[in-house]
Amino acid sequence: MTDAFGFHALQLGLPELDGLRANRMPHRWVASDILQVPESLALPPPMDALISTLPSPEAVSLHCEFDALPFPDASIDLAVLPHALELARDPHHTLREVERVLVPEGRVVIAGFNPASLWGLRQNAGRLRRSLGQGRERDLFLPQAGDFIGYWRLRDWLRLLGFEVELGRFGCWRPPLNSAAWLERFAWMEPIGERWWPVLGALYFVVAVKRVRGMRLVGLVRKERRKPMAAPAVVANRRRNAIELEH
Repeated sequence: MTDAFGFHALQLGLPELDGLRANRMPHRWVASDILQVPESLALPPPMDALISTLPSPEAVSLHCEFDALPFPDASIDLAVLPHALELARDPHHTLREVERVLVPEGRVVIAGFNPASLWGLRQNAGRLRRSLGQGRERDLFLPQAGDFIGYWRLRDWLRLLGFEVELGRFGCWRPPLNSAAWLERFAWMEPIGERWWPVLGALYFVVAVKRVRGMRLVGLVRKERRKPMAAPAVVANRRRNAIELEH
């Protein structure tokens, strides 16, 4: 998000992937979970070769819990979550924390694995084989911890928190292969998949904006009581009164 306006940007998770490198905000934080990340969360090859391992020199490293961010309310202009919800202990609470620290009209960028893709189907099949005692280590070449969150399911979560989805994109339509050479051979599937089956991409990216609606009065509006108008004064007929006095 190079065109996002603001002063404070935050990235949650995967410090190996520098999602704030192209951002121009003066204050940037890259937060990693305070808990030690096990080896099962490391991205296996060839996925680790697709991301940058050089952190931005302007970003400040931060260790904290994602469901208890050390920022006041409405203090962050941009939040980037590369697979943070999938690896979080409580993705709902993490997303609520992001909504809390974002300023009105602030943006959140979320990247995740698509469970409805070939990569997601292979990951689920590998987990099933391992649960039956027939799996191998190479069956799970995506992060083993956490559950993949579907694209439409994530949109529902964002809508419930008052976000408005501004952009949704999919990517990586190649088959799930461990070899970088074989992945390169199937590069021809990228333009075809983007045109004919875009929702089956292995990755999705969602950009949402935090909307804060105007306040509305709930209930009946108390009406001011009008003071009763004074009764008009009765003016007597002077001529009639004069005749009565003569008699």
